[in-house]
This record gives sequence, C-alpha cells and structure tokens, in this order.
Amino acid sequence: MLDNPRADRVKAVAKLSQKGARSETGLFLLEGPQAVAEALAYRPELVVELYATPTALERYTDIAETAVLAGVDVEFASERVIEAMADTVTPQGFIAVVHQFPTALKHALGTGRASDEPRLVVILEEVRDPGNLGTIIRVADSAGADAVILTGRSVDLYNPKVVRSTTGSLFHLPVVIDVELDSALDAVRVAGLQVLAGDMHGDALPSVRESGRLNAPTAWLFGNEARGLSAESLALADVSVAVPIYGDAESMNLATAASVCLYETAFAQRA
Repeated sequence: MLDNPRADRVKAVAKLSQKGARSETGLFLLEGPQAVAEALAYRPELVVELYATPTALERYTDIAETAVLAGVDVEFASERVIEAMADTVTPQGFIAVVHQFPTALKHALGTGRASDEPRLVVILEEVRDPGNLGTIIRVADSAGADAVILTGRSVDLYNPKVVRSTTGSLFHLPVVIDVELDSALDAVRVAGLQVLAGDMHGDALPSVRESGRLNAPTAWLFGNEARGLSAESLALADVSVAVPIYGDAESMNLATAASVCLYETAFAQRA
C-alpha cells in the first residue's frame, strides 16, 4: 500500500492540479467514484494510474470489477495519500491519472449521436468559470448534444474543478479545445447547423421556439459570464436569443441559461 503522502509519486499526482504540470505531461487528475467509474466504463485506455483506499474499493465493488475487466490495475493508498493527491478536501477514496483526449474539430462534427450529421452543438467563447464550463458540458451531454467546442480564451478543460463539475460527462461526448471562434463557426455551418447566440438583448426564446427555428440543426454560442459575447461575435450568429426573466432577478447564471436553451432545442428537435 502507498502510505507516504510525501513520496515523489504522490507529489507528481498532486501537481496535476496545476495547469503547467498538465500541459507538460498531457495528463489530468480525476477524483471520486463517479468520475472514475465513467472513465473506466467509457475510456479505460486513457487511465494511466488508479489509486483507491481499501474502504472505498470495498464500498464500490462495481468499480473494482470494471477495472479488472478493463485491465486497469488498482493500487491501494492510504487516506492520507489520497488526500495529498487530491484537489478537493473530500476525494471519496479514489484518484486516477488520465491522459488528456481533446477531439479535433473535424472529427467532432463528423458524426452525430443519432445520425450521420450533428444536430445540436455548443460553442463556448471566453467562458472562464470552471464550474460553469463543467456544468454546461454535463447539460450538453444530458440534452443529447453531439459536441462541445471551446475557444482558446475559455478556461482549461482539464482544470480539476471543470472535470469534477462534468460528473463524468467529459467521457461521453467530443470536446474540442483551443479553436478560433471563426473556425468553429465556419465548421458548424459546413456541417449544416444554424448558429444561435445567447444574448440578453436578443429575441425572446419562446418566440424563437414558436417560429419553429429550434427544430433545425443548431449550434448554440455562449460567451463570457460577465460580459457575454462581443458585438463582433454576435454579428457572426444567425440570430441572438434571450432567455426571458419574468421575476426580479438582475440576470441569470450562464450555465442555467445555457441549460434552458439546450433543452428547449432538444425538445423541439424531438417533437
């Protein structure tokens, strides 16, 4: 059992909470039973190292079984070691080191989930909050989106807070990183998608839905949490759309607004 929290191996894993170490190694940190289970189920070939406390492995026997079937060795580690490796205070007994696996833009748009062509894609421009990014990826997965595309001005996809917020959805759909917005928009249009931009001054979402526009293959473009999309970026979209606020709230959280837009589109496309 790995029991020394100051061992070099432990320090190397812990460093993956830092962007520099992730960039240098091409690895990232995965914490907790849910995320580890999804990695083993969907992309086991990416798992480089897997650590667990004996107690956690006894509690989550399904993870132990999946690891065996996937040919991934589990190394026992003490609670102190797991805590030293983790980015969180309560890592729940599991830590994995995983290869980064960004998808090329042309591959992400090559095949949709239900057909040969994508019908729902998310483009994120300058989204900086890790929790927002992770939540949007999770919602995109839930709504059946075919891909998520991040411009180079967005937060690092492999930031531990982003990874935790996806709750495993990171392994379910293609995520493209570090592209220019113009390139992303050109690619989704070539793939046959219209571009709708989330903007508080746009057309009201209910009226856009009633027009039948949401039925078509759609790429949603969302911008920075504080500033939204620039005038130049908005001009590149086909239509700007606002989620109406009926109460007294000053604004809506980006991830919440994106959730409403994505699910309205998913409902319309499946009607």
